Amino acid sequence: MISFYWFLGQEIVQREAEKKYGSGFYSALSRDLRELIPGVKGFASSNLRYMAKFYTLYKSTIFPQVVEKSENENFPQVVGDFSEEDLFAVPWGHHRMIIDRCKDDPGKAIFFIKKTIQNNWSRAVLENFLDTDLYDRQGKAISNFAYALPAPQSDLAQEMTKDPYNFDFLTIQEDYDEKQLKDALVENVIRLLMELGKGFAFVGREYPLPIEGTEERIDLLFYHLWLHCYVVVEVKVKAFSSRDIGQTATYVAIADDLIRREGDNKTIGLIICKSKNDVLAKYAVGTSNEPIGISEYELSNLLPTPAEIEEKLSGNIDADDTSEE
Repeated sequence: MISFYWFLGQEIVQREAEKKYGSGFYSALSRDLRELIPGVKGFASSNLRYMAKFYTLYKSTIFPQVVEKSENENFPQVVGDFSEEDLFAVPWGHHRMIIDRCKDDPGKAIFFIKKTIQNNWSRAVLENFLDTDLYDRQGKAISNFAYALPAPQSDLAQEMTKDPYNFDFLTIQEDYDEKQLKDALVENVIRLLMELGKGFAFVGREYPLPIEGTEERIDLLFYHLWLHCYVVVEVKVKAFSSRDIGQTATYVAIADDLIRREGDNKTIGLIICKSKNDVLAKYAVGTSNEPIGISEYELSNLLPTPAEIEEKLSGNIDADDTSEE
C-alpha cells in the first residue's frame, strides 16, 4: 500500500495535476478513485495531498533518478544505504507525522525512518522524539572518542550520545540536588533507557568500585549491548568543571581493569551536566586518554519548592481576606 501511495504521488507531481486542474483536483480524484476501487480506504482528498508530499519530500535527494517503467518493476533506485524497502517498511501514519514535522528536509525525514525501523517505534514514541528534536541532538556530545577509541567503535560511540539529553519525563522540585536527580532517574529507569537510546542496559546506581579501603561509587553504570562495553555515567547538577574529567577518567580506568570481562570492549565515560562551556569542554576532554563524552541535560517539569507553595497559598489567602473586606 505504501508503494502504491508513492507511485500515485509520483503521478500527481510529475503530471502537475493540481496546476492543470485547479484547487478542486484532489476532491475530484478522491471521488473517482472511490468509484473505481470501492471499499478501499485511504482516498480522502487530504490523504492524496500527503501522497504528493510523500513523493516530493524524497524524490530529489533520496531518489534522484527513477527506474524507467518496465514489465517487471517500477521502483525508485537505491541511493546510499537507504532503499525503497526502507521507505515502504514504515506505516503510513508514521509517514504522515514525519512529513508534517520534517517539511522540506529529506535528511531529517530519513533519520526518523531509519530510527523507526531500527527501534520498532510506535507512533507515540516517534512523536516524542520528533517533539524533543532527536535529529539535532543525536551524536552531538563533545568527546575524544575519535582518538581514544579504535574505529569503528569510535563512530558508534559518538552516535550513541545526545546533547542535550531530555529529562522532561522527570518531575522534581526546583531546588533539587544530585541525589534527588539520580533518585528520579532510577525511579524512571525505563524512560531513561528510552532517552539514552537502544542498546543501553541498566547495571546499577551508586555502583561500588571494587577497591578495598575506598568508598568511590559510579553514579550510574550501564552496559551497551551493541558496543559490547560498560558505560560509566556521571550526573552533575551544576555546570561542567574540568575537574569532572579526572574523576570520570579514574572511574573508567578502574571499571576497565576490575569490572570489564573478557570479550568486552573498552569502557566509555559520559558526563551529563546541567550546563557546559563548549570551548572548555573540548579542551578538558582532550587532556584525557580515557574515552569520555560530555553532554548537557534539559529538565523543565520542575515543581515549586514547599516554601514557594506556602508563599503562593499565603498570598491567595490574603487576597481572599482583602476581597471580603
